[in-house]
Amino acid sequence: MADLWKTCTVAPNVLIRNVRLVLPASQKSQGAHPSTPVDLRIKDGKIAEIGSNLTLTGQEIEKDMNGAYVSPGWMDMHIHLREPGFEHKETIETGTRSAAFGGFTAVACMPNTNPASHSRDVIEFIRSRAEAYPVHVYPIGAVTRDRKGVALTEMADMKEGGAVAFSDDGDPVFDSNVMRIALEYSSMLGMPIINHEEDLSLSRPGHMHEGAVSTALGLEGTPSIAEEIMIARDILLAEMTGGHVHVAHISTRRGVELVREAKARGIRVTTEVCPHHFDLTDEEVRKRHFDTNVKMHPPLRTQDDVEAMIEGLKDGAIDALCTDHAPHSQEEKEVEFIYAPNGVIGLDTAWSRCVECLLDPGHLSLETILDKWIVAPRQILSIPVPTLELGSKADLTFFNTDEEWLYTKACVHSKSHNSPYLDQKMKGRAVGIYSKGSFVDNPLS
Repeated sequence: MADLWKTCTVAPNVLIRNVRLVLPASQKSQGAHPSTPVDLRIKDGKIAEIGSNLTLTGQEIEKDMNGAYVSPGWMDMHIHLREPGFEHKETIETGTRSAAFGGFTAVACMPNTNPASHSRDVIEFIRSRAEAYPVHVYPIGAVTRDRKGVALTEMADMKEGGAVAFSDDGDPVFDSNVMRIALEYSSMLGMPIINHEEDLSLSRPGHMHEGAVSTALGLEGTPSIAEEIMIARDILLAEMTGGHVHVAHISTRRGVELVREAKARGIRVTTEVCPHHFDLTDEEVRKRHFDTNVKMHPPLRTQDDVEAMIEGLKDGAIDALCTDHAPHSQEEKEVEFIYAPNGVIGLDTAWSRCVECLLDPGHLSLETILDKWIVAPRQILSIPVPTLELGSKADLTFFNTDEEWLYTKACVHSKSHNSPYLDQKMKGRAVGIYSKGSFVDNPLS
């Protein structure tokens, strides 16, 4: 694997040739862009000129993108960087490297670190460590101290330190009164509570989706209702408090229906979905003979649930796309299925899964998919949304939708390799990013 950061070029002034500009659906009002390749000039880190056959000056470097698309930079609002405390799984350096390879110029990282991201000093540590890399990192602070679900954290102090939301992800905020108070406090700060929706009394010790496949395999399963009960509770608490609940990594048909119904009633609820939940089903556990790289939480569910995820993306019930990138070391995953930790990596392959599962079948347009990677995550987290307007700060993703490639370990830029897609053919990939005044090329090896 090539060290992606060695392809990073500090380039406040750069002339990028042969790119096709494309905007997310909600930015279409900013004006039409040519479908034929054009040149894009960046000066002092800002978009300075767009046109054909622009003249190279002596003060800028030149990059030819060979007809790739360029859009505002993508954001993954739900990943795990593991640092501090679990650097054997991932670090801020390797996690942002994987993000850049996947086409992401920004990520928001969950607080299940050690110590948990439950105080301003941990939030500021993550931000400081991330400054060296050309991917924006936005820490999410814990809702409760040590993520134990009991004592609320100092939310306002963490916001001052740079936190963009609050979550105990990895575990739910299980106590309803704690969740109520958390929503009341977070609403005063204008920030969402991102909840891992799981009724622990119903779900544990489930190792996969509870259904026909788990019964045939003799594995204890997690029923869909364990997720749905918590979603329903949080919707009602959001209605009561006026707070903003964000449903993390939604995975069931009824869960999507609950969110859709709540939106229709004007309740402040948003949600996200991961590629593996609109692509794979619980049959993978049987087909792959208990491969722990298809063990995650929420688990892979049924084909009907997969179809519901796509329906939710199409009608807007599901706001954003994310990966829930969750690295684990090889030693942790190479155990019996019931003992393996939940989680898979996803930054490297997210775009290919969107192309093959959403774009190519005609479920979503390119512009709508981009909306769910660019605009929705930042709006949910109250982060400025990048644009392609002249004079705006250059925050760009370069990508294609037709390149075929093989996802091998040589293409993995995370510190861990726990992907359900290893050694599979992919279609479409990000070929580079421009972020924080630097250009990153994305070679395959």
